[in-house]
Amino acid sequence: MAEKAQYEELTRQLSAVSAVRRQLDRSLPGGCSSGTAVVLALLDRHGELRIGTLAELLAVDMSVTSRHVTHLAERGWIDRSPDPADRRSRVLRLTSEGRARLADLYDRAAESLALRLSDWSEEDIHRLTSLLSRLRASFDDAPSHTPAVTF
Repeated sequence: MAEKAQYEELTRQLSAVSAVRRQLDRSLPGGCSSGTAVVLALLDRHGELRIGTLAELLAVDMSVTSRHVTHLAERGWIDRSPDPADRRSRVLRLTSEGRARLADLYDRAAESLALRLSDWSEEDIHRLTSLLSRLRASFDDAPSHTPAVTF
């Protein structure tokens, strides 16, 4: 097992990764915040979702989720239709415009990363991708009562 100092340094580096994420978010086109981009990505990954399920996946309040959904629906990027199983509820799904917007967002992020990491070897990029994927999987399996710490 790694020593405490290694975990402390990892915590500092993860904070730095958050700064990288914010830099990538700055390249998002007008009308698209990082929150709305995440909603598009979740709908792409999961298909149709109820707004309550989306709020759970986002781990945010229903009012925040509702604002994202309204924003995306007004732009025609998602469709809100009555849930056949419960007419009081709405089912959310990506529209073709939403899929195109998401593809554009992925392209922009890839271009930005390619520019910033142009001096990295393919092996280093692959290793980083693999380790980040493994880190994410470790947290996907973590119990929900694990305290989160942000700096």
